[in-house]
Amino acid sequence: MNEPATLPQETNAEQLWERALTELKVQVTRPNYETWLKDTVGLRFDNGFFFVGAPNDFATEWLSTKLRPLIAKTLSGIIGHPVDVSFELLGSRPAEPPPGGPLFQAETAVPRPPARTFPRPRLNERYTFERFVVGHENRLAHAACLAVADKPAGPYNPLFIYGATGLGKTHLLHAIGQRAWSNHHRVIYVTAEQFTNHFVTSIAQGHSEEFRVKYRHVDVLLIDDIQFLAGKERTQEEFFYTFNDLHAASSQIIISSDRSPRLISSLEDRLRSRFEWGLIADIQPPALETRLAILKSRAAELQQELTDDVLLFLAQRCQNNIRELEGCLNRIVAFARLLRAGITLDLAAEALAPISPSSAKPHPTPQAVLQAVAQYFDLAPQALAGKSRAKEIAEARHIAMYLLREDAQQRVTEIARLLGGRDHSTVIYGLRKMDLALAADASLTRQIGEIRTLLAP
Repeated sequence: MNEPATLPQETNAEQLWERALTELKVQVTRPNYETWLKDTVGLRFDNGFFFVGAPNDFATEWLSTKLRPLIAKTLSGIIGHPVDVSFELLGSRPAEPPPGGPLFQAETAVPRPPARTFPRPRLNERYTFERFVVGHENRLAHAACLAVADKPAGPYNPLFIYGATGLGKTHLLHAIGQRAWSNHHRVIYVTAEQFTNHFVTSIAQGHSEEFRVKYRHVDVLLIDDIQFLAGKERTQEEFFYTFNDLHAASSQIIISSDRSPRLISSLEDRLRSRFEWGLIADIQPPALETRLAILKSRAAELQQELTDDVLLFLAQRCQNNIRELEGCLNRIVAFARLLRAGITLDLAAEALAPISPSSAKPHPTPQAVLQAVAQYFDLAPQALAGKSRAKEIAEARHIAMYLLREDAQQRVTEIARLLGGRDHSTVIYGLRKMDLALAADASLTRQIGEIRTLLAP
């Protein structure tokens, strides 16, 4: 007949765990011990399970996936027979049996209220869905963001939002983060530059595993300005594996950029293809009506009355950047309050006089326009000036005509010369066709916007 296993002298979970920590300390690296084990506590031993309390979700996840076998083996050696290990948050710890009480005393689980154990993401409280002004230029992006905020990891995963600077991408990402956080989801918001810096620091300090645990154990990951990963091969590789882990775990990924995935240079194809898995939504510069609506909304928040002529002056002055639009409004309001004067059209013009209007930016050269159009359509620049009437080349040529007129400020006769010495009537016909198409075809507007990102300095 076998002798019963001899129990250790320790008779409660805390004492057992202290002994286990002493043995674990020499079995794991010092950084791992200091980061993951040092602040843990033995909670209870019940029905063959030893319960360990950890201070946060990161620690419980990491211990469960990385150290469970080693901890179970160590505890089994101390107790004298096989045990399994479970990890839970310290904030919900039930009462311990009194010291000296029976080791195998049954315990009744105590219901615990939900507690926030994940650090609050750094988000601008002003960037909410309620403060986002919706127009036809951003309607799709806004609707998609609302959908993923209320139901992460639905059909739009990943969600890729792109548009020029100052059109509201960051606002939408912060709004998603705040809505998801309020629904008790674990959220991280970070720029691509911050992600890169965190990754580099983790390598330098030997904390790569901690970095991975942080970014791969969330419900919603928001990455802003992903174009800054271009050319950073090691960071792209790390983000590739982070993306795969999150997607496989049904975590929501939202990415923003100043251009569509296929226009981000020096981006690995495997990342580009993953960015295109879900939904890609663009944001175009706001139309006049949307700019007026934004100004009225912000003026109401500032408790400032503005006449229609001042609103129109501002809306016409700042056409392509909402951040600039709001900045000009703030400047006018502050100027008026300092002078204790009412806001008139003259006062608004005086307040903004020191600021160079955005329209003063230099025009792109005709050669730059032709190069950008050719690059976008994957054509040789010579094809635009050639005789081919193939559909794709003809469409690219018409867009080149439009951008040469609107952005490079070229005359019809010069456009005709640049495009292979065509008759000027052919150019006039092409420009009229473009004007009509732009009024009815949103995809054409999007294409022109994407080509303009290639022209941006």
